[in-house]
Amino acid sequence: MKTFSLNKGLGALWYPLILSLYFSVTPTYSNNTYRHKLSIQQQIQISGKITDGTTPLSGVSISVKGQPKTAFSDFDGKYTISAAPDDILIFTYLGFRTLTIPVAGRSVINVVMQENATSLQEVKINAGYYSVKNSHSTGSISKITSKSIETQPVTNILATMQGRMAGVSITQTTGVPGGGFEIKIRGQNSIRPDANAPLYVIDGVPYSSDPIGYNQTSTTFPTVTSPLNSINPATIESIEVLKDADATSIYGSRGANGVVLITTKKGKAGKTAVNIKATTGVGTVTKFMKLMNTEQYLAMRRQAFINDGITSYPSYAYDVNGTWDQNRYTDWQEEFLGGTAQINDFQGTLSGGSDKTQFLLSSTYHTESTVFPGDFIYKKGGAQFNMNHRSEDNKFKFNFSTGYNIQDNDQPAFDLTPSARYLAPNAPAVYDDAGNLNWENGTWQNPLRYLAATFQSKTNDLASSAVLSYELFPNVVLKSNFGFTDLRHTETRTAPSTVYNPAYHLTSAYSSVYVNNTERQSWIVEPQINWEKELGRGKIGALFGGTFQNQNTTRLYQFANGFTSNSLIYDLASASTVRVLYSDNTLYKYQAFFGRINYNWNQKYILNLTGRRDGSSRFGPDKQFANFGAIGMAWLFSKENFLKENTWLSFGKLRASYGTTGNDQIGDYQFLNTYASSGVLYDSNVGLQPSRLFNPDFGWEVNKKLEAALETGFLQDRIFLTAAWYQNHSSNQLVGVPLSGTTGFQTLQANLDATVENTGWELTLRTVNFSSQNFNWTTNLNLTLAQNKLLRFPGLEASSYNQQYRIGEPLNIKLLYQYTGIDPQTGVCQFADTNNDGTISFPEDKQTVADLNPQYFGGLQNQLTYQHWKLDFLFQFVKQENYNYSVGIPGQMSNQPIRMIDSWQQAGDNATQQIYTTGYNDAAVTANYLYTDSTGGITDASFIRLKNIALSYDVPLNTKNVRCQLILQSQNLLTFSKYKDGDPEFISSGYLPPLKIITAGMQLTF
Repeated sequence: MKTFSLNKGLGALWYPLILSLYFSVTPTYSNNTYRHKLSIQQQIQISGKITDGTTPLSGVSISVKGQPKTAFSDFDGKYTISAAPDDILIFTYLGFRTLTIPVAGRSVINVVMQENATSLQEVKINAGYYSVKNSHSTGSISKITSKSIETQPVTNILATMQGRMAGVSITQTTGVPGGGFEIKIRGQNSIRPDANAPLYVIDGVPYSSDPIGYNQTSTTFPTVTSPLNSINPATIESIEVLKDADATSIYGSRGANGVVLITTKKGKAGKTAVNIKATTGVGTVTKFMKLMNTEQYLAMRRQAFINDGITSYPSYAYDVNGTWDQNRYTDWQEEFLGGTAQINDFQGTLSGGSDKTQFLLSSTYHTESTVFPGDFIYKKGGAQFNMNHRSEDNKFKFNFSTGYNIQDNDQPAFDLTPSARYLAPNAPAVYDDAGNLNWENGTWQNPLRYLAATFQSKTNDLASSAVLSYELFPNVVLKSNFGFTDLRHTETRTAPSTVYNPAYHLTSAYSSVYVNNTERQSWIVEPQINWEKELGRGKIGALFGGTFQNQNTTRLYQFANGFTSNSLIYDLASASTVRVLYSDNTLYKYQAFFGRINYNWNQKYILNLTGRRDGSSRFGPDKQFANFGAIGMAWLFSKENFLKENTWLSFGKLRASYGTTGNDQIGDYQFLNTYASSGVLYDSNVGLQPSRLFNPDFGWEVNKKLEAALETGFLQDRIFLTAAWYQNHSSNQLVGVPLSGTTGFQTLQANLDATVENTGWELTLRTVNFSSQNFNWTTNLNLTLAQNKLLRFPGLEASSYNQQYRIGEPLNIKLLYQYTGIDPQTGVCQFADTNNDGTISFPEDKQTVADLNPQYFGGLQNQLTYQHWKLDFLFQFVKQENYNYSVGIPGQMSNQPIRMIDSWQQAGDNATQQIYTTGYNDAAVTANYLYTDSTGGITDASFIRLKNIALSYDVPLNTKNVRCQLILQSQNLLTFSKYKDGDPEFISSGYLPPLKIITAGMQLTF
């Protein structure tokens, strides 16, 4: 097998950079590395308590001005430090105003710190390989912290981000526990829908988000099992999303779709603290469809027979011919989906440490039952450990973090949502008098038969990272990141013979099972060197490093049937037939060198240059290496002399960036001649068949990003506004180019000269409405207006994509028939004959474009505190169009939305719905199929949702060593929408909608 070297072309870049950096460093050695005042007075012990006016503040830094000594407040806000009577103490705490207080001979100094509205610009944000003050950032980075994450009773990290970040669109795809989410950061860049996921980095270690599920074994359709469920939101300190070229180009080939940086919680210096949090709650479906009741349904069915000229009901029309009770009514949505999921969470944390070494040990456990009938449960638990250490001289620093999470998901093998919506409202009871499944003499297939078939998945996930750094010379720091991940996933979906009517007398010989085994291990090493130096009124910084990553993935999908007993259904050795559906072992190698040069002159003009040279084993031998880079600039105009005395403008910054990022999300070995097992025996041997064609020019997708932004703060940043405009061009698209059938292959994986454009505006507004000792109120608003457009696609008309895309239109479109109304004489839906050939034909008349992208989306968050009370609530809003829900042909044996009542009855009627038919009216049947793919089937699916609300109360206790907080939280509590057919967030006929969750609990800290 041919091997590929990733060192070619990289070493030549690396060594000159090291040499030039080495000779540019001119360290000055001195016996006085730092100077401080040595008081000749008697040192006294000073103690006190630090609060925010109501609650103690732990981890506040207390230092003596001009001296290196530092202390930290403990959990109770108490501190001790030695100082001279005429010294000055400095109190520093993130998010609060720094205080300088003279000792003035006192031995007890109690301090009340106040939140600093202007600290927003001083907060450091994580940019991946480096951190930067918010005010000095030249890139677009959105951030949420644990304060927002902890208020949400969710299990997936993407759920914590919904509605909270401009430019980040997140949609929940199912309400089944352990289900997934879809995320798009600044739109869809790649023509391939599965190549738009961002890069996830946890504590410096890339975390693969490739699905680990298999569509034949997962109940969590339409997205299969996601590894992101393994990440526990309770362990996260902050999430930063990098969006523009300045922020993402340092990640090179993996930053085209944005980068999500996840930082886990760390220990804090001070008294060892124990934190225990326990919550319990319930989950229910957010919104059911409004379906017909028995009277309305039977009226529809009878009218359908009348319309078709059928006077005698056929024997199979059990719902109207008297076989089934015509006075019976069951709300099947309530029966199958109306259960209450029980949700329990437990979290425990032990943290503390000294000024030099801190630690944190936490453990979490989550259980969640289902709204489906039956005893199904999703369990998730894990542990995290973190340790920080620095040497006495502060030159050596070490950080170690590891997390191990386990998931165990047990669900029905089939989602009962379709049955709940299709089933006639007078269908028989699901159980007979003896408590057994009721088959009603073979007149129906009892939907609860599927409960005997189960989906089970087990996931074990380990993620570890370590960061070592050493200050080699003054202002020169050597650093290296080390990471290791190990994920093991097994899932099965069974179909035992007990899902069939016992009258068929089918044995376990008809039982079957699908099995998926996926394993993924990766390691990464990233050595770095960082240099900073002040040059007059300016400051220059340089960062250079490398990345060496290896990822190995093994997948095995199998199918087995024919068992001697259903109790052996998980034992493939007991099956009469076992087939391997898919089997592979892939190795992904990735190497890169990256660099950053930053220059800040006079704290007003900032220039940031980033670059990366990448090598990936996923591309052809002539295309393995590529260069990516960006330039970012910022002007802090509020620091200009002509604005320094301005009383209303507290901050102002203009920034812009341009650069390139790449995308290698194409899978492994796509460019090679590969063979796959045919699975067919020939002369007792299993043959091989070709699966791919060789393409040595198979290379990178490239995304060129341009952005300009204005950041302004008014009235000491009590009002802070950011407006950003962006334009991204994604080209060199990685797609399957269709081939003639005579080649033996359907497609050739290649780069297509197609270009996708994403443009938009992002607006964020933060206001401090009230700020006092007892009452605080802040508001955060984010709004995104985005447009997606296919600019180029050579040969589109002749390709297999000619009925999927249009030049000048978004990627997420549908080509539809133009609905013109109902013929008042026939009652049949009519459509525009766009080519005037006298018939409605495909594809000639199916050319009307419907844009299914959100026109705009965002969120409005309010945070209020009053004495011991805290209230946080978020409204999410989306302006969009989507499909009406379709349940087959109105008049046939399936229930319908209640809006179908307004049906055409006789000539001259002006109805909104066409004539009912049992299937004999060919014109109506054809028109119904056309309608579902027409503009008539598109409706307003916009919504405003009270996405999250959290209320907490700090219970005043007599003891000073224990803090007690009562918590009430809710997710998806209220939804306001014109959409009539259920939940508008994710519209699909076959999947459970998101759940409304309400939890209550208690948190103890001691």
